[in-house]
Amino acid sequence: MSVKVLLAITQAFALTMSVAFLVYVVVIVVPYLRRKPGPVGDPADFTWHFFVPCRDEQTVIRETVRYLRTTFRRAHVWVVDDDSEDRTARVVRMLWRRHGGYDPYLHLVPRVRPEARTGKGDALNAAYRALNDWMGPDASRDDVVVVVVDADGRPAPNCLEVCAAGHLFGDPEIGAVQLDVRMGNAGTPPPSRNPVGRWFGLKLAQLQDLEFRTAIAAIQTSRGFTGTISMGGNGQFTRLTALDSIAGDAGEPWRGSLLEDFELGVHLLTAGWRTGFTPDSHVAQEGLYSLRRFLVQRTRWGQGTMQCARYLRRIWDSPHVSTLGAAEMMYYLAQPWLQLLGSLLYPIPFVLLLIGTAGDPAQMWTWFTGGAWILFAIYGSFGLLPFLVWGPIYQLKCLRSGNILRGLGMGLAYAAYIYTFYVTSWRALFRLVRGRNGWAKTRRNTEQAAGVKVALDA
Repeated sequence: MSVKVLLAITQAFALTMSVAFLVYVVVIVVPYLRRKPGPVGDPADFTWHFFVPCRDEQTVIRETVRYLRTTFRRAHVWVVDDDSEDRTARVVRMLWRRHGGYDPYLHLVPRVRPEARTGKGDALNAAYRALNDWMGPDASRDDVVVVVVDADGRPAPNCLEVCAAGHLFGDPEIGAVQLDVRMGNAGTPPPSRNPVGRWFGLKLAQLQDLEFRTAIAAIQTSRGFTGTISMGGNGQFTRLTALDSIAGDAGEPWRGSLLEDFELGVHLLTAGWRTGFTPDSHVAQEGLYSLRRFLVQRTRWGQGTMQCARYLRRIWDSPHVSTLGAAEMMYYLAQPWLQLLGSLLYPIPFVLLLIGTAGDPAQMWTWFTGGAWILFAIYGSFGLLPFLVWGPIYQLKCLRSGNILRGLGMGLAYAAYIYTFYVTSWRALFRLVRGRNGWAKTRRNTEQAAGVKVALDA
């Protein structure tokens, strides 16, 4: 292949990526940086029910229940024990019995196999049906809000007043609200004798914190303009009447996808509900220290996104989703497929360069003197900038630190972090092709720490 053809291909790639980055900045970065805090409301206007799905969560559930019951005293907590093989249910029952009496705001929803351990969505559906039975057919449902919290989740104390605001649940058209997500252990290194392991685990947790608090929060903010704010698996607030409207005769508002949170949002939006997002409050969760567990988690998320491709027609045909909104949702659902395609296409200019110069090394000099290296530099730069930009923003906006060099370092690390999704997309595809659609729980850091402690004590 001639140098001219190579230059033309590289120039086209560079130009495309340059335009894409400029659009990215205008549409996503700027609205995120310009956003101001909104007003709050009165939590007493609503009744709040926390759903906490648990599968072998004895290491974290005690402190989570205590936190929820002491922080939100008038809210009900529904713990779903998904046939745990550890002492999860026993811990909850012990907390239920207090001072010789019983806690009327704490509820245990036991599940047994074969119905149990079939996915988070099924566990949440069990809690939904238990709540319906507890409320009775004549109870008022208009002011009831269901909150999904992971077993290690810590919703901020102000989350109820923030979600009760007039622009959120104070608006009767809002069916669901998603909180900002943070990693509660972003400043705590993992327990390990290996200093490299401690450093890597801490950085991995910090990169997850960066991802959720900047890039994902910015994307959610921009979705406010398209009306397609999506739900997350933690800090997910949903109006009970909205769940009722999509539950069907089986009483199942959550469906069978591995990405049950996004799937819920699709059903709510196509049913005519609006969704909201607020960074004015947050839910803290564990950032994973282990790269292996991180890849397993993101493979499950990628596979769940692939599964949700079955809703493309539903989204496109819905009269409640605008054309711009449908395009945004379809782009999101295409992400794992685009990553698969990108992993094949992005190396093309470099492969062509190697092929072109292998037979005629003199072309390498022509390549340099012809300025092609500049185009390759632009190509590489704009492949990094959409991720690199979030490092300094995280440092300044989230950590309130003026250390720009550290921010640039975090941005470069975040770019490498994001490129792992090309690996997880291929893993997700292989699982999908092989029909491996089962839901696997991600092990908690506390479970790994317990194993480390046993090893150290041995």
